Amino acid sequence: MIHDMALRRHSAESPLLAEAKRLAPLLSSHGEANEAAGRISDESIAALHDAGFFSLMVPAEFGGVDCNPLQVLSVVEELCKADIATGWVVMAANVATASAAGFLSDAGAQAVFGDARRPIIAGAGAPTGKAELVEGGYRLTGHWTYGSGCLHCDYYHAGAIVHENGAPRILPGTNAPEVRVFLIPSNEVQAKGNWDVLGLRATGSIDYTITDVFVPADMTHSASEVVGKRGGDGYRIGVVGFSCLGHTGVALGHGRRVLDELAALVHAPAGRPTTLSDLGGSDSFKEDFAVAEGKLRAARALVYDVWGDVVETISKGEPVATRQITWARLALNHATTAMMENSLFAHRASGGVGLRSGTLQRALRDTLSATQHLMVSDKALRECGRDFLGFAEDMKWTPRGLVPAT
Repeated sequence: MIHDMALRRHSAESPLLAEAKRLAPLLSSHGEANEAAGRISDESIAALHDAGFFSLMVPAEFGGVDCNPLQVLSVVEELCKADIATGWVVMAANVATASAAGFLSDAGAQAVFGDARRPIIAGAGAPTGKAELVEGGYRLTGHWTYGSGCLHCDYYHAGAIVHENGAPRILPGTNAPEVRVFLIPSNEVQAKGNWDVLGLRATGSIDYTITDVFVPADMTHSASEVVGKRGGDGYRIGVVGFSCLGHTGVALGHGRRVLDELAALVHAPAGRPTTLSDLGGSDSFKEDFAVAEGKLRAARALVYDVWGDVVETISKGEPVATRQITWARLALNHATTAMMENSLFAHRASGGVGLRSGTLQRALRDTLSATQHLMVSDKALRECGRDFLGFAEDMKWTPRGLVPAT
């Protein structure tokens, strides 16, 4: 398998991969109750936190696991195979937590992660806030949406445009305003709690507001950092790499769960409201199932090939090229498309079982919600094409697309 070859070539498996497999029955068993509660169960969060899943990329000097990208990918994939909402919370929190651990100043990182503290950090990095420069830091105000995992966090992570004397501060040599990410203790944030969406209802996601809160300079970092101030080679993929990596693991893991659930339905006792349990369905169903397996495995092979190449680059201490991130973004979109097409196939093939409340219905709703994320938008595909066609010289990737490198 490409997955196994890539891990063997570049690194050992993360010890948390085996732990993810061990915890899978527990995480999966809470799926329905989690959705009703709008958050992951306390039992699951405690098990994940105690094992270190929220510190996947936190540097070892702060008690983190310090995984490289291939290890992170395999762990998120395994968690999402058990339960996409649980894996999504771990993924989203790790993007914010890894960013803080790698890119805060030494004083800020010590304040958040020192003395063996293992906080959960979550939020929205989109720069919808306003941060007015003041002595010693910033006064932060704003409203943020789609804050995944926030109901479980110790600190909120929020993006904002820096203002000086009432106007946006422009980065030297550019026409772009300065954007920073701010860390705010959860008790200083007003949680709105309005996650009234189709799927991913259990992800502890909310809108939130911050009003004129002072944030010390050491509790902020640039939104476009590339190489971490501390930590292993994994920090060479930057914030844009963290997000891409996490969402890719989600697509692969949930894509696998969907097909596994459909296959299990085939072997269910006869008499349920589906024809699949009668001799394994029709010939056309068997043909379509084989095609679905091929889509997922092909997407997975591309993902592990692309990220294996990235790990090889960073293990040499070399910077990750724009084209490598382009391939990573394309692999993410490709895996998401495979997940979506296979989920629709599973829904239609399962008949009344997929229509009723249950795992397959929830899987379809979660899939459709995951495909709405900015990371897998059509714009991202257009940006990939832009690079492949040779129109991205002297450009770099941000979570929102390609921008001039200078």
